[in-house]
Amino acid sequence: MSSYYPRTKDLTRTRKSVTDSPPSSPSYTDKNYRHERLSRYDSTGESATDKPMGRTSSYTRRETRLAALNKQEQDSTAKDYKKMYTEALQENERLKSRLQDSKQELVKIRSQLERVAQRQDRMSERSTVLETEKREKQALEKRVTDMEEEIKVLTELKSDNQRLKDENGALIRVISKLSK
Repeated sequence: MSSYYPRTKDLTRTRKSVTDSPPSSPSYTDKNYRHERLSRYDSTGESATDKPMGRTSSYTRRETRLAALNKQEQDSTAKDYKKMYTEALQENERLKSRLQDSKQELVKIRSQLERVAQRQDRMSERSTVLETEKREKQALEKRVTDMEEEIKVLTELKSDNQRLKDENGALIRVISKLSK
């Protein structure tokens, strides 16, 4: 059990040395060197080639690799989040401008629709006025024809009246001659 604790300490030291690297990322060769150095020695400091590969040695290497991969993933996801955020902002701005353009186009189309509706109203009013004028014109024409017929009837009546007056005058003369 006493040998268990030192190994744990070495593991934490190994993890810290891999994950707590300086802010500037080490070059690819530095990482390989560190990885090879850590994988060659186990927790006791003995070379892995000096004794047969044990479970703790492969476990240490595996942990070291996983810690390095996790660090790289964290860095890449942080960068990815920043990139995704900027892309989302750009997309929002693009969508906002499209929305604004659509609103302007909608206002323009509504005004055109209103103008067309007003023209149609005027046209319908004109057509209503024209229909009314046509009816009035037809009514006036009918009235004119009726009046013309009345005038004809009146002229006929005048001529009949004149003829009857003439006949009446002739009869009065005949009766007056006969009575004399």
